Amino acid sequence: MEDEPAEVDERRAPAEVLVENHRAFLRFLERRLGRRDVAEDVLQDAFVRTADRLASVPDEALIPWFYRVLRNAAVDRHRRGGTEDRALAALARELDGAVEAPPELHAEVCACVGRLAATLKPEYAQVLAAVDVDGLPVKAYAERAGLTASNAGVRLFRARAALRRRLAASCGTCAEHGCLDCSCARSTPKAV
Repeated sequence: MEDEPAEVDERRAPAEVLVENHRAFLRFLERRLGRRDVAEDVLQDAFVRTADRLASVPDEALIPWFYRVLRNAAVDRHRRGGTEDRALAALARELDGAVEAPPELHAEVCACVGRLAATLKPEYAQVLAAVDVDGLPVKAYAERAGLTASNAGVRLFRARAALRRRLAASCGTCAEHGCLDCSCARSTPKAV
C-alpha cells in the first residue's frame, strides 16, 4: 500500500528512509493542516531540523519518531497560525475603530507632519500616505505593495513609530500635546 512506510534496512541511511516516505509524510501533514503548500513547508522544515539527529535514532524507531516530529510540527503551526490571526484581527479592529477627524481639523493638522513623513524611508512614507492620508485599508495596501497583510501591518506600525519619533524631535511638546498651531521653525531632520 502506498501509505505504508518503508521498512528501515540496515544497509540504507536514515535520511534515505525518510525521503522514500516523503509522500506518506506529506499526506499525513496535509490531512492535519488542510493545505498542501503549508504541509510541504512544515515537512521541509522537519527534514532540516532533524537531519543532524537521525543517526542517534534507532533504525526500528525512525519512522514512528519522525511521525511524532511531524505531529508536533503541525501542532506548532496551528498555534502560530492562531496567534497571527488574532494579531491581525486586533490590528483590523484598532484601525476600523479609529476616530475619523472632521474635515476642517484634518486641514488644520500640523504642516510639519507631511514634511517629516517625506524624510522617512520611502516604504514608510508610502504606507503612511496610502493608509493614514488616503484612507486605504491595510489589506488593500498590502495587495498593492505585494506584501502580506501582516507585513503591511508591521510596516505601518514601524512607520508610525518613526514618524512619532521625528515629530517629538522636531516639534517637541507640540507633537506630544497635539497642538494645532504648529509653528515649528526647526530644521527638517535627515531621512531615516
